[in-house]
Amino acid sequence: MPVISPELVEQHGLTPEEYQRILALLGREPNLTELGIFSVMWSEHCSYKSSRVHLKKLPTQGQRVLQGPGENAGVVDLGHGWACVFKIESHNHPSFVEPYQGAATGVGGILRDIFTMGARPIAVLDSLRFGPIAAAPAGTGPASPRSDMAMNRRTLRGVVGGISFYGNCFGVPTVGGEVVFEPCYQSNPLVNVFALGIARHQDIFFAQARGTGNPVIYVGAKTGRDGIHGASLLASAEFSGADGQQKRPNVQVGDPFLEKLLLEACLEAMQSGAILGIQDMGAAGLTCSSCEMGSRGGVGVEIELDRVPQRETGMTPYEILLSESQERMLLVAQRGHEQEVFTIFAKWGLDAVEIGAVISEPVLRVKLEGEVVAEVPNRALADDAPAYERPWAPRPRTAPLECPVELRERSGKELAEDLVRLLAEPTIASKRWIYEQYDTQVRTNTVIGPGGDAALLRLKETGQALAMSV
Repeated sequence: MPVISPELVEQHGLTPEEYQRILALLGREPNLTELGIFSVMWSEHCSYKSSRVHLKKLPTQGQRVLQGPGENAGVVDLGHGWACVFKIESHNHPSFVEPYQGAATGVGGILRDIFTMGARPIAVLDSLRFGPIAAAPAGTGPASPRSDMAMNRRTLRGVVGGISFYGNCFGVPTVGGEVVFEPCYQSNPLVNVFALGIARHQDIFFAQARGTGNPVIYVGAKTGRDGIHGASLLASAEFSGADGQQKRPNVQVGDPFLEKLLLEACLEAMQSGAILGIQDMGAAGLTCSSCEMGSRGGVGVEIELDRVPQRETGMTPYEILLSESQERMLLVAQRGHEQEVFTIFAKWGLDAVEIGAVISEPVLRVKLEGEVVAEVPNRALADDAPAYERPWAPRPRTAPLECPVELRERSGKELAEDLVRLLAEPTIASKRWIYEQYDTQVRTNTVIGPGGDAALLRLKETGQALAMSV
């Protein structure tokens, strides 16, 4: 077991002050596995330690709001007993490191957040930002190096390809979006995906563990070594293009066809009455789903790593807990109804294994071959992460106070040339090349698809329609 040195702490993306806070919360020195657990749960991606103070300023309550922040997705009442479940999430750094899989697994993760709540996903939108992909017209600003533009075009192609691959294969329409190209997004693309689903009020599920002694069941794909430290080392770090190549192993690999099976199995299991709580294994994988379910329910979770389905041999507790392998869920079932869950998932060809139980002590306790390899209070991971008020500066003025050119009367020919030049700008130009790669009509709910001001979806089950735009 390695000694926890300052260098090792730094490698895990933790500051010396954060490590001292961990010592105070535990009352002892963590082992390597526990250090890894803290590193992912206290990362920017999982704890929002730099943005939480600002997000709390947003309005989150209203007459129609059934569930605000704090769960996998928000829920808003549609009337007549129906609700829409929606969430937006970024997968920025993974999409810079490996554009295709980074964007694809971003779509997969946001879809799981929707059906984790008991809702069937019906639509996806995307909001994308990239560096320049074409040379700026003479006199309009500094020229971007050809190598930068080539990298931006590669990133654009990969991101769009990843979004269309996962959404098309899963069977959910991508019905709208937006794309902007600006120099400030060079080497720092933004890949935001929005997903929406609908469900009856009584069918909404929450990610809470409850009932001491109830089984904790792992379902879905097997655990591998892909994505380890994806949350902490990608979302919390800055890196150059070369660094991005080195961090490719931190990006997960998705399987949309398996996720489609997982969707159907989860919704069927929820309808069986055997499920009490459910959580997606997204960022931080088994660690995040276990401690957050326990923390929300005011209980603890004890898991046996020997029982976790694995697709690679010799995986350590550190690797199993921090793996971000895709298409996995953690369920809490009613004791005595486990076989119902196993039967449903076996029908869909998926693993379903009891790996632990709900306990009364509010801790995440991890065992391997009967011995405790990690034990951390749930609140220390899910609720007591540090929050920072980072330095910020007022937004700079985007337009000069003085007109930069001499104003003069322009001929019709000149105005026509200006219009053509404007329409050729990638940010303004048609995005048909992008949205034609998306299946916009699957599920036959799309009344108006991409290309206009907003998309319009027919909600067959409710007899209503819903307009969406970003």
